[in-house]
Amino acid sequence: MSQFAPKNPDFAARVRDSFARQRAMRLIGADIVRIEPGLCDIAVDFRPELTQQHEFFHGGIVGMIGDSAGGYAAFSLMPADASVLTVEYKINLLFPAQGSRLIAHGRVVKPGRTLTVCQIDVAAIRDGDERPCATLMQTLMTMTGLSDRPTT
Repeated sequence: MSQFAPKNPDFAARVRDSFARQRAMRLIGADIVRIEPGLCDIAVDFRPELTQQHEFFHGGIVGMIGDSAGGYAAFSLMPADASVLTVEYKINLLFPAQGSRLIAHGRVVKPGRTLTVCQIDVAAIRDGDERPCATLMQTLMTMTGLSDRPTT
């Protein structure tokens, strides 16, 4: 259960709409599996195209879903007239991402008017168990007055 109250009561639909426009997430086949105020989980199923030479999920894919999970966790708390942009993130790859699915659990640590800090834990699902493979710390910017929709 989230400890934060959203500024936009329609936050879940807004997050899902924004996510649906992310062509990169569509390219890798990622899905939002949970959205609550300040929380977002994103998962992607294993496909050989998403692996590195040892057939583990590529670290870029791990970072990609982690960045989006944190971004949408933060976005869920932003006002309706704002959009979100990642300022930075740091990733620690803990273990090889080997399994049938990856899941990134993004959560807001500290929301702010301009900057929000998130922590994201990524796990590989193997034999029905979540096995941690990465952790990220992320800073996101609230871009007030900038629509989340494309201008063209």
